[in-house]
Amino acid sequence: MSQNQFLSEQLQKGLTVSWRPKGNSMTPIIKSGQRVTVEPVTDPFSIKAGDVVFAKVRGSYYLHLVKRATFTTGEPCKFLIGNNHGGINGWTSKIFGKLVQVEP
Repeated sequence: MSQNQFLSEQLQKGLTVSWRPKGNSMTPIIKSGQRVTVEPVTDPFSIKAGDVVFAKVRGSYYLHLVKRATFTTGEPCKFLIGNNHGGINGWTSKIFGKLVQVEP
């Protein structure tokens, strides 16, 4: 099991998780190797553009920004996910957690 699968499972169980993601796609919000804390999302309607979330988009996991959110009656909430440098990963309804802390 990959670390990302483990993290998503823990969040789905209602547990808060912390780890040190690698990469520069979210700088300066999150620098590579900084410890982050992510809480489970229990209400998808609480997610809005600008939130940093742990999500799965087309088979890949990301700790990225919500660029846009759509809420249609009778359908799952959908979120457009992307990095902090203009890149777009795509639309998903699979949001596992929301960033609550970045340690210096």
